[in-house]
Parts: sequence; structure tokens; C-alpha cells
Amino acid sequence: MKNILTVLLIAFAISLSAQNYKEHRVKAGETIESIAKKYLVTPFDIYALNPDAKTKFQMNTVLIIPDSKIKNEPIEEESRELIGYKKHKVKRKETLYGLSKKYNVSEDEIKKANRFLYSENLKKGNKIRIPKYRTVISKQTLNNTVKKYIVQPKEGKWRIAYKFGITVAELEGLNPSMNSIIQPGDELNVPNIEDKAEKQIETTYNYYEVLPKEGFYRLKVKLDLTQEQLETLNPELKETGLKAGMVLKVPSEVNVDGSLSNVEITDLKMNLNNFETKKLALMMPYRLDRVDVDEVEETKKRIKEDKLFSIVLDFHVGVVMALDSAKQLGISTDLKVLDTRYRPSAVRSLLDDNDFSDYDAVIGPMHEESFDRVASALKRDRVPVIAAMNKPKEVYSNVFQTIPEDKLLRKTMIDFVKADSLKTKVVVVSDWENRARSESLKTDFPNAKFIFSREKKKSKKTDESKDGFFIYPTELENVFREGKTIVFLETNNNSFASSVISMINGHVTDRTEIVLVTLDKNKAFEGKNIDNNYLSNLKFHYPYVNKEFDTSKSNNFVKAYKKEYGVSPSKYVIRGFDLTLDLLMRLASEDSLYEASSDAIETEYIENKFRYKKSMFGGYVNEAIYIVKYDNLRIVKAN
Repeated sequence: MKNILTVLLIAFAISLSAQNYKEHRVKAGETIESIAKKYLVTPFDIYALNPDAKTKFQMNTVLIIPDSKIKNEPIEEESRELIGYKKHKVKRKETLYGLSKKYNVSEDEIKKANRFLYSENLKKGNKIRIPKYRTVISKQTLNNTVKKYIVQPKEGKWRIAYKFGITVAELEGLNPSMNSIIQPGDELNVPNIEDKAEKQIETTYNYYEVLPKEGFYRLKVKLDLTQEQLETLNPELKETGLKAGMVLKVPSEVNVDGSLSNVEITDLKMNLNNFETKKLALMMPYRLDRVDVDEVEETKKRIKEDKLFSIVLDFHVGVVMALDSAKQLGISTDLKVLDTRYRPSAVRSLLDDNDFSDYDAVIGPMHEESFDRVASALKRDRVPVIAAMNKPKEVYSNVFQTIPEDKLLRKTMIDFVKADSLKTKVVVVSDWENRARSESLKTDFPNAKFIFSREKKKSKKTDESKDGFFIYPTELENVFREGKTIVFLETNNNSFASSVISMINGHVTDRTEIVLVTLDKNKAFEGKNIDNNYLSNLKFHYPYVNKEFDTSKSNNFVKAYKKEYGVSPSKYVIRGFDLTLDLLMRLASEDSLYEASSDAIETEYIENKFRYKKSMFGGYVNEAIYIVKYDNLRIVKAN
């Protein structure tokens, strides 16, 4: 089986094709030094781009080799120097091959020293010369392709990429182990250009990375900068034009964040061209070994009481309905349903008993360990494995994580508020557990007012301080004036959330608008203690992976489900439908799911939307997020 490094580095090589990097698959007997010599680079260059090669160097490992050559430690190179000859009288049965082995020289070297042997055979009694050599070690000096760079204060990936004239993707490629957020003092690999060739970073400017398919018109809409203004700030544009990945200098007041949120929804129905039957596998914990088909009432009871079983069946129904909808579009599907029983041992057996190498995709197990096993096993054949309702432990190169990361949810909410925050007051209310995350909001909202929960009275038995999960009503006096105020409430405590929501709601008047938001919508905002009327009155906003379908609008899928089952579909039914239909539509629009998953493609269905971002050394993560709000006791998409 190919090791993980092989697959990751292939993806790396493709992404860095603009830098003219090569791939080299290690053969038996090769060393880092011999490979470096072959490509006229240095071992330093190879280790810089392939840090795992120091510990995981083996046959069939794929290395990334830079195309250029620049200075490093001298490379020692062995050569042979002729220092004389030894006389030898040929004995009976001696051959050239035997003499070459005896004296550690080649047959050709013996022939060169005795030219008559080119036309005559070696005979007993021949007096010949055997060349003698000595090994000479010479030093060859090359130049490094890369050099080390220490991150300076206030420098991020974009600034460093701009400084050295590369894209952010290329910077990440040069530094496979680089943290997502770099810190001052971090040591990075950068192109070894002359100091005078480095671009100066000006703190009075901001920096923006050009996305695929972006032209000057798109940048005018997004950044409010004309082509002429961009060319004035970046003179090289006049010669090179816009290229995906290049970093541009822009005025400091320009907001360069959240650019992907502006991607328009793609209607894949217009792009369908691949109508070969799609092979899918659905691996779910049905646990049918626990079902007794002869005990109908017992089975009904289990469906009602077993939450996991109910979720799985709902998701399965959504998948089947998606197959039917896809069929109406001309997309046929060969679906294989497999019971993982929610046990790693069962998954191991499924992998042993089935060949998935020609499958278009596998909707993977819900159990984390089982999902990891399936994704790892199918990675060699590049079979996409879909994490439908869970976040995988590791996003391998063939994994599609459909649930966005929590940090992206928080960023989306912050960006949503920032779009209006210049004319809006911001208040942050938090308990102790969420204090650090709440205080990080000072970066985005430096003028915000912060209110933290009070300390619980200490008992006589202990002097430990504990969160009391309350604030005094007087702390909210004179906080809400005429106009609009946005309140971040960050807590995991239901009673604290209930108390604060009630107090804040009491400050709403005809002239005082209060909008409640949170970075983390958790169970603290649910239950009988939370008044949904208050949440509606406060237009409660939060980031979420899906929105509720609009019951006021006609929807063929919802109508079909109601007709069949007599009730509205659950979020798990809709999740199964949305995810599977999106999967089939993408497969029918390109030759593979990988080609159909550019971050320029965003799709939306009943309650879910999908826009996948490929990480440099991993798989694909959905970055499409909704901001939803309470509106007249309904949860709707916020604009």
C-alpha cells in the first residue's frame, strides 16, 4: 500500500506546477545524496520540501524536486584517478570477468589498457596490464533553491508570499508542517532570492490573494478597486495580468477577508455531461443483527426509542429519494448498502470482502474510528469517502468533510457583524469558560463593551473561585441607547443564557434595537428555560451548517415525502437527500468528484449548501455556511 506521504506529495507537486517542481519516485538503492546529484540540487533542498524523508525515506516514496539550483554546503563527489598498472600473466581458465572481479576494475578498463583484447580473446600466457586507480573525493558547490526565513511581528502568510513573489499555496507547499496561523519567530522555507529582490512590506497596506477565475471586474465588485488602481499599486500586473494565487497590495482599509462568501450559487443541472452509471456505497450502522423481523411491535419500539437507528433510517430515506431525483435528470446509480453495525470489526470485514477500487464515492461510516479505517484503506485508489454527519479524525486526501469547521462558523458570524459594525455598537456578554474566546473579539471590535459573569460566593469549606453564572441588572443600565446594538452572548450554561436573554429583552424599545448573536449555538440556547418569543424579539442570529426549509414555499421533495409518510421530513432525511443529490450532480458534471469540487463551485439544495476547499496536504472541507435568525418564531436565513 502506498504510504500517506506518497499521496500527499503528489497533491503537493500538482499544486506547485507553476514553480516547475518535479516528482521523483525513489528506486531501490537510491539515497538522498544520489537523487540530489541527479537533479543538480542539494540534499538541503530535498529535505526542505520533503521533511518526512529524514525518517520515512524508502522505496516508492514520491519526493518533490525543485527545478532550479542555488548555493548550499558543498556536495562530496567520488571519482577514480588512474595511478599506474600492475603486470599480470594470464593463467589457465582465467577470464576477463574473473580478472575484473579480482582486481576491482571493469572489463572495459582492462581492454583499454590492453587494446589487442578488443580483437582477440584472452589466452593463457598473455602478459597484460591491470590498471590501478585511487578514489578522489571532490566537492561540488550548488546553490539552495530555498532558504530559511524567520517570521516577523505582524507578518501573515499573504505578506510573506507577497514579499518573496510567490502564492500562498506555494508558501504552504514549501512548508508542509506550517501552522494554519503563523507566529513571530516561526522558521519558514522561502525562495532563495537576493535580498534586493525581496518586495518591501508596507504596514500601511493590506494584501489580497487572487482567487481562481477572478478578473478585474470581479475584484472591482469585491474590493472596490479599479484595474487602474490595482496596476498603480502592483506595476507587475501590466506585464503579467491577473493570475490565480498571486498576492496583491491593496489599501489598508480594504476588507480582504471572507472573499469566498461571495461565490455565486452554481446550478449543476446546466453542467451535466457525464451520464455513466455512478457506483456509490452507503456504509451506515443499521445494526440489523439486532432486528427480529418476526417481532413487528418490538421493531417499531426500537425505531421509536433508538435515536441512532432513527437517524440512520431517516438519512437512508433521503439518500433513496435523491437517487430517484437524479434518475429523473438522466443520472443512474448503482448503490450498495452496507451495515457497519457501529463496530470497527464489522467495517474491517466489509473492507476485506468488497472491492471498492472502481467506486465513484463511498458515503462513509458514522463511527470515527471506522470512518478513518475506510478512508485510509481507499486512499490508495483515490476513492472519495464522504463524511456525511461527522467530522473525521483526519481529513485524508480522499476525504470530503461535509460539516464546516467550528472556527469557520465563528469567523463567518464575525464577518457578518463587521459588515454592519461601523455604525453599530457592540456588547459582549460571556461566562468564565468562554472568556478567552470572547476577549479575542477585541481584535475585531476594539470599542466593544465587555461584561463577564460574576463570581459565586465562596463556601466556608473552600476558597476556590467558581463561576456564578449571573450578571447584575445594573450592569446593563445605560448600555443600550437609541439606535442599534449587537450583543454577543457566549455561554454553554442554560440558566445564564436564559437570565441574560430576559434582561436584554427588557431594554428593547421603539427607538432601541437590540440584535442578539452568538459564535456558538449550543444547547444553552434551547429548552424550556429559553423563551423563543424573546429570541424572535431580539432577532437572534447564529452561524449554522444548514437552514430550515421554507414551509411557505412549494417544494417537490417535501411534498413527495409528506405524501409518502404523512409528516414533514426531518433534518436527517433532508441531509441525506441534499448530500447525495449534490454528490451525484457533481459526479455527472465532471469526470470525477475531485474535478467537480473547486472552491469556485457552491451548490444549495433544500437545507444544505456545499462549497469544498482543498487543503494543501489533506482532503476537501465544506466551507459553505448559513447565518440564520429568529423571525416571528421562525428560523430563517439572514441576508
